[in-house]
Amino acid sequence: MKKLVRLRRDRMIAGVLSGLAAYMNMDATVVRLLFVALLLITGIIPFALLYALAVFIIPSEENVI
Repeated sequence: MKKLVRLRRDRMIAGVLSGLAAYMNMDATVVRLLFVALLLITGIIPFALLYALAVFIIPSEENVI
């Protein structure tokens, strides 16, 4: 069973988007571009807060068994 984790490899800031991309079997670059587009369209604050929450909610891969 797949688990959503923040990846250490291929991380730019905290590994949230690369972990999400791996979970959805997508390219991390596509997920990052979609995130930036949504960030700019919504006025930055909502998706910036969502990302910050995800950093604290999604465990790092080294903390998962």
